[in-house]
Amino acid sequence: MATPAQPARRPNLPSLTGARWWAAAAVFVLHALVFLAVYPFQKSDLFSTLHAIVPMQLGSAGVTFFFILSGFLIYWSNSQLDSVRAGLYYCRRRITKIYPMHLITMGLFILAAATVAGYVQAEQAGREPGLLDVAAPFPVSRLICWLPNALLIHTFNTDWVMIGGLNVPAWSLASEMLFYLSFPLFVPLLRAIRGRGNWAGLIGCFLLSLALITAIHRLADGSKDTRNFFVPRLWPGEVSPVADVHAHPLWFIQDSIAVDHTYWLSYYFPPTRLVEFYLGVFAAKLVWEGQFKNTRIAWPLGLLALSFAATWFVPVAYKMSVVMSLPMTLVVATLAVRDMSGVSGRISGPRMVLLGNISFAFYMVQFPVMVFVQRYVLAGKHGGLGLWLAAAAIAFAASFILAWILFTFVDEPLMKATAKKTGDTRPHLADTPHPLVRDTAIMLGRFSPVTVRPGKNK
Repeated sequence: MATPAQPARRPNLPSLTGARWWAAAAVFVLHALVFLAVYPFQKSDLFSTLHAIVPMQLGSAGVTFFFILSGFLIYWSNSQLDSVRAGLYYCRRRITKIYPMHLITMGLFILAAATVAGYVQAEQAGREPGLLDVAAPFPVSRLICWLPNALLIHTFNTDWVMIGGLNVPAWSLASEMLFYLSFPLFVPLLRAIRGRGNWAGLIGCFLLSLALITAIHRLADGSKDTRNFFVPRLWPGEVSPVADVHAHPLWFIQDSIAVDHTYWLSYYFPPTRLVEFYLGVFAAKLVWEGQFKNTRIAWPLGLLALSFAATWFVPVAYKMSVVMSLPMTLVVATLAVRDMSGVSGRISGPRMVLLGNISFAFYMVQFPVMVFVQRYVLAGKHGGLGLWLAAAAIAFAASFILAWILFTFVDEPLMKATAKKTGDTRPHLADTPHPLVRDTAIMLGRFSPVTVRPGKNK
């Protein structure tokens, strides 16, 4: 089948932007359940029941969506890399997208952890902790705890002190950077694959992922059962602690913390997750070349729901991504086709585009915010579900506001500054007197969709 002529700019896909918000929200719900330590709630039967309903695979489904979507959008916007100069421009854009947000939110976490360390230091000195008490969360000699994290190479290591240290959600960025840097190397091969070869590539990626996970399950040391692995690490006592263990000074003085190799290899190890990125790449090729034309979203969502239900019954290696990856790919591809066919629905509206635009910042800022909420709202309190809901609402609101600020004044300006002069390479909204006015109007439904200017997605 002949490939369509490549226009200078491919169609904007607002539904995929909007869908990012729901993935980020799913991750938030899981993180709030695990990282907002409300005692004795987290030690109750009610919590166990809720965590059974909202298990770790809810968050992992969001991450799987992000990885597949990354592959789709990177190919959609960057398939024309045909020179060293174009490749360098592409890499500069990817680094600009990832590292500033990562370093800012890492700094925010360190500040939050410093308030925790100040609280602990005050208690050890026998005095009442003050609002402004801060202390170094870890000694400078423990650079090994944060330097790999800053460079986004920490998930290549099997030490949980590194993987689970600092801003915990940043682990996924280590995988994203591998995805991005691998892409220019494979572009010539990807462009050479056409017609039915795209279907072969898609199915081949899924089968390769399944083979990798099966090998990990059979050969790696670690859990082989179906239990929920991502659970709170509980402190003794019935009063809410000052911090989740990942933000406590004790975490950073550990020489090492063993990680379950099955869990690490199937979920955190970047090369294992690379296949999901290329599932998205082949999905983009199938959509663009007209080989996938489905606009009915119900059956891909139904398959995704069934695959999600199946994760309750499979071992941990299969639970994290592979079972959901193919249905998730079909959902992404269908949303794209719906956009191209003009049948997108509400998920492509200005409100959802705005939420999708801030979703990356929302994902990155939520854990540092939860550390602050634990320190200043929950520490020393005794409560149940009501207290947890209140803390989660505060964390959500604060994360949303900070995410909007980071997107509006850091992410979007940096991406515009590094864009070619022919135009911005991401979807953005028409200029209004002030971003706050514009985005408030969008959230209130008083912003006309015709003022949304199309652009590239990555």
